Amino acid sequence: MIDDISDEKVVEVLNEEEVQARFDKSKEKAKKLLEDKDKMDRFLERLEKKLKHIPVVGGILSEIPVLISLVKAFIEKKYLEIPIGSIIAIVGALLYFLSPLDLFPDILPAIGLVDDAAVLTLAFKLVHDDVVEFKAWRGKNQPKER
Repeated sequence: MIDDISDEKVVEVLNEEEVQARFDKSKEKAKKLLEDKDKMDRFLERLEKKLKHIPVVGGILSEIPVLISLVKAFIEKKYLEIPIGSIIAIVGALLYFLSPLDLFPDILPAIGLVDDAAVLTLAFKLVHDDVVEFKAWRGKNQPKER
């Protein structure tokens, strides 16, 4: 399974230049997507729906729900303490994850998510500190359950 491979090894499995090129292309699409709130809302809904059908037990894929929460908080103007470049990187990686047209189709058992994980790993390296700060903010600002 994908979780048997470290996140760094995932990028090494694929050609790093290819992963970077795919990530860069997704970031360009992300810039356009971020300009339209309705499209962003639909995109986030589709992401959450896809995530329900993927076993996420560890590794980089387990960070996707946090990334979705971060983007939602940004779009809703609840959390703006993040550079726009980081939001573009996150949305770009999530776009690639959602895309059915990637290097390895997601319907292939085990290997189908390898390229998705590679792009997510690359993005996560860029935004790690921003995600840590968001998690801290969210911990302080989420309503307490009673």
